[in-house]
Amino acid sequence: MNEWEWLLLEDKNPVESLEIGGVLVRRGDRVKLRPRAGGDVFDIALSGKIAAIESIEQDYEGNLHVCVVVDDDPGRDIGLMRQPGHRFFFAPTEIEPVAGGEETKPADTKKILIAGIGNIFLADDAFGVEVASRLATQSFPAGVRVTDFGIRGFELAYALMEGHETTILIDAYPGEGEPGSLFVVEPDLAEFNQRGPHPGAVEAHAMNPVNVLRMAAGMGAQLKRILLVGCVPATLGPDEGQMGLSEPVAAAVDEAVKLVASLVTRILAGEWPAGK
Repeated sequence: MNEWEWLLLEDKNPVESLEIGGVLVRRGDRVKLRPRAGGDVFDIALSGKIAAIESIEQDYEGNLHVCVVVDDDPGRDIGLMRQPGHRFFFAPTEIEPVAGGEETKPADTKKILIAGIGNIFLADDAFGVEVASRLATQSFPAGVRVTDFGIRGFELAYALMEGHETTILIDAYPGEGEPGSLFVVEPDLAEFNQRGPHPGAVEAHAMNPVNVLRMAAGMGAQLKRILLVGCVPATLGPDEGQMGLSEPVAAAVDEAVKLVASLVTRILAGEWPAGK
């Protein structure tokens, strides 16, 4: 349960302690998070992490809820200035006490970069920018970054040097199918990682994903996993003064948002690529 769901617990009462697996826990005790199966993306990201109990609350139906702050949450020591989203609520069955000698090093956070790219003045080339704009309004776990890079190729190249486990590029890109068709491809990065510096120039106000990957590798980035979420465009240039997405590509934006969110969930759960 996240912080906003807590608003539903109107008649809450603090509880001093509760017993979990024969161990009495109270505020300040350390616990390991074991969210229920089939939860949301936050449950997947928080599974196995160590947290401190901030409070134990009982709602008007008598159900207990344990409020925790995760150890590697950067906002955990801000006190009254803590922002919404830094506290999480779990049922007693979703946590387990941490023994005194147990290793409590926070679990590693997977780093995922979601990069929208494209030119808003070139019709369907604005697809990646529009999808990134929609995704930026959604909540993702720590380590997941959404950025609209537009046509700023140098900025994306530098971002690729930050050691993300997975980078999801979103772009209007020719592929099979009718305009508006979505597809996901994972390029072979061996060529980029084994080459030296890319001899070609990257324009400061243009975005060619292949050239950007080559430049990043040439600058020393060790590219890990790159996924391209592409949409088949109807047009990639101004047509009789037309600006904005074509009808089939505009209709694909919502589905692309759902597709990228699904990819993030699968990656955090270790389900991408399939079979690994």
